[in-house]
Amino acid sequence: MTKWCGPDEAGYDEQRALFNAMIDKRPRVIAACDGPADVREALERAARDGLAVAVRSGGHSVAGQSTNDDGLVVDVRPMKGIEIDASARRARVGAGCTWGEFDAAAQEHGLATTGGRVSTTGVAGLTLGGGSGWLERQYGLSCDNLLAIELVTADGRELRADERQHPDLLWASKGGGGNFGVVTALEFRLHPVGPTILAGLMLWPFDRASEVAHAYRDWADDAPDELGTALVVISGPPEEFVPAYLQGEPAVGLAVCWNGDHAVGTELVQVMRDLGPAVDLVGPMPYAAFQQMIDDPPGLRQYWSADYHDSFPDAALDVFLAAGAGRPSPMTQHLLLPWGGALARVDADATPLNQRAARWVSHPFATWMDEADDEENIAWVRDYRRANAPFTTGGVYLNFIGDEGDERIRAAFGAEKYERLVAIKSEYDPENVFAGNQNIRPRATV
Repeated sequence: MTKWCGPDEAGYDEQRALFNAMIDKRPRVIAACDGPADVREALERAARDGLAVAVRSGGHSVAGQSTNDDGLVVDVRPMKGIEIDASARRARVGAGCTWGEFDAAAQEHGLATTGGRVSTTGVAGLTLGGGSGWLERQYGLSCDNLLAIELVTADGRELRADERQHPDLLWASKGGGGNFGVVTALEFRLHPVGPTILAGLMLWPFDRASEVAHAYRDWADDAPDELGTALVVISGPPEEFVPAYLQGEPAVGLAVCWNGDHAVGTELVQVMRDLGPAVDLVGPMPYAAFQQMIDDPPGLRQYWSADYHDSFPDAALDVFLAAGAGRPSPMTQHLLLPWGGALARVDADATPLNQRAARWVSHPFATWMDEADDEENIAWVRDYRRANAPFTTGGVYLNFIGDEGDERIRAAFGAEKYERLVAIKSEYDPENVFAGNQNIRPRATV
């Protein structure tokens, strides 16, 4: 049964809160839905009352696209069921599950699929937007492992989309976002992962940043598919494992995720270990634990962006590190991620995502606490993107950015795939009921 919650009811503020504290919207009603029938009831109410619709699961959309002001939010978080078929290596996951919950269930069988790098992210939202994670170079994006979805369309139909039924809808949902309906369940292909992998963090003081970054780029560029990594400029965390001189100070870090033979991985990582990190936490650890390593608490202010690169030359590294040195907030993470591997081998037409062969992703990830610092932190992200522009391809992965306009949405898909998405949107949501996302407008409203 649908549970309705309005502004005057207990728990409203808790239910409407999102991961990004910059978003402070007040929907007229939040509909907590246990299943497809509840979703249909919520959509009927929205149509009857003339309310804009947003769909919310993990609530990690940095632009706050999973809520609205004075509209109706379809909250799918009560849909928590997880079914693991270990012999078939398949999983059916409710749309309200987080990656931490999904990982825990699959890891009981030594299985996983590519999931987000933050365990509190919703499975549905991340997958529908593509699904970047540590395993992507070995097993592709989350959406590359998506076998089927169940959803409720704008007109209340309950559909299953797989290779045989509504294959166009399944294709569109592999990166096209929540534009086509309210997804209530997803089915995935699973792979052998762990449950113990070789993973962790290395950390150097920032005066070593240029040396480390150049070595990392060359090392990661030729790495086997089993290796997932990220170079990140951060501030040394106030933890016992961090030397006192590095706590709170700018540092360059390396995150490592090796899903393969530990001896081979240890030998591979030795290249970076030979640079003498001040912190070296890379070793055997549970995959599910590593998936939680960079979790940030909710309640912080966030502004992110990203760009694709076919290569990352020395000049691009210089721009990247200069921006890292100038971070206005010590909470900000400035990331460089290698793509390639299985992610690039997926047939170009298998998903809506464009530029699958991009080799690198730069990802300025501004995080801070005080509203008074909004302008400075947002400007830092935008200034980096301007300085970085000569080295980019023009493509983008939409889950890494906020609301940056129609041109960026089109760039994520390319002209031909975008038109195909418009056609599918026009069939399943001709009135653009599901506009609260990286929106693909149907032909009637283009």
